[in-house]
Amino acid sequence: MPIVPVYNMAGSAVGELELSDAIWNTTVNQHAVFDVVQMQLAARRAGTHKVKGRSEVRGGGRKPWKQKGTGRARQGSIRSPQWVGGGVVHGPVPHSYAYSLPKKVRRLALRSALTSKVQGGTIVVLDALEVPGIRTRTMVDAMKALGLGGKALFVDCDKDRNVYLSLRNIPGVEYAAAANLNVYDVLKYDRLVITQAGVARVEEVLAK
Repeated sequence: MPIVPVYNMAGSAVGELELSDAIWNTTVNQHAVFDVVQMQLAARRAGTHKVKGRSEVRGGGRKPWKQKGTGRARQGSIRSPQWVGGGVVHGPVPHSYAYSLPKKVRRLALRSALTSKVQGGTIVVLDALEVPGIRTRTMVDAMKALGLGGKALFVDCDKDRNVYLSLRNIPGVEYAAAANLNVYDVLKYDRLVITQAGVARVEEVLAK
């Protein structure tokens, strides 16, 4: 089982934590990770694209010229698809791009993403994540003490309002509850900062 040091918000090591092999030290399945990230990104698409078909374009109610005798091709409307300003054939319409993958695949991908963080040495375990009030400066100082540069994802068992409000103005930082942890966010941020309670909650959820 991987053993990682536990830090406090002052950046001092206060102990060690043994992580579950089944979740934090499994075989990384890159194909499952790719599939789940694609699923998450597809679900985020607005799908609000829209063009007008021939029945929706303004005008064209009258036949432009008679059927026979003009020497020109027969036409029924100046808003037919072949006319400039006409309707679009088989154009995009609003729809959802969301789809779902089996729960086993989603959990396999999350275990793989968490394992990659442990193997890459980009996980930081905290004894607790607490702020006595809404203080962005306190969280900035804690990040400096922990040596966190770049983008960081903070995870706790449950979201604390003071911590959320203290973190939200720091660029490149996100805060999430352990039960809502997802593959895309784990991979998107350079460092994963998780509390001991958050680790226990993640192991509880993924062990089901």
